[in-house]
Amino acid sequence: MLTEDQAQKLADAGLYAYNHNLDTSKEHYSEIITTRTYEDRLNTLDNVRKAGVTVCCGGIIGLGETHEDRIGMLHTLATMPEHPESVPINSLVAIKGTPLENNTKVDVWDMVRMIATARILMPKTMVRLSAGRTEMSISDQALCFMAGANSIFAGDKLLTTPNPSFDEDNQMFQLLGLQPRKAFKEESKQYLRELVEA
Repeated sequence: MLTEDQAQKLADAGLYAYNHNLDTSKEHYSEIITTRTYEDRLNTLDNVRKAGVTVCCGGIIGLGETHEDRIGMLHTLATMPEHPESVPINSLVAIKGTPLENNTKVDVWDMVRMIATARILMPKTMVRLSAGRTEMSISDQALCFMAGANSIFAGDKLLTTPNPSFDEDNQMFQLLGLQPRKAFKEESKQYLRELVEA
């Protein structure tokens, strides 16, 4: 959670983007998270926006939610005063020893529908195919890209769950004819120069 003052301090320090997922619908939220409220999350997102920082906000499917919960989460994102710049669609990775360890694996068609719906509702947003990719075949991921996903999180680990390696993603991109976006290195260097000169 971020207060307005904390968000502004981060922005002043050069923060460009803030990830803060809603995870699920307002109605299903208390079944999954008890340490903060849905309103707490929405307030944090509002504080991030006020500070001029871009928003990365999505959710996880496979938490035992209904189709209505999935629609509810996307509706919340799509009816914000400004769409998030980035919307990660995560598939639950059932980790042994956690309360959701026995949840059923999310079907690829559920991922495809979520991504396609997010793409239609938020046409300018980067829709990110996120957690759960290690359990998806290249064909499954290709369907998600065709449905409207235009971004992934790269790297060997995504918070607490494994992610495909850089080499695996690179091979998939080559096979599917996808071109990765260039890193923001030059923009970052320019920003740091301006910050030092100020």
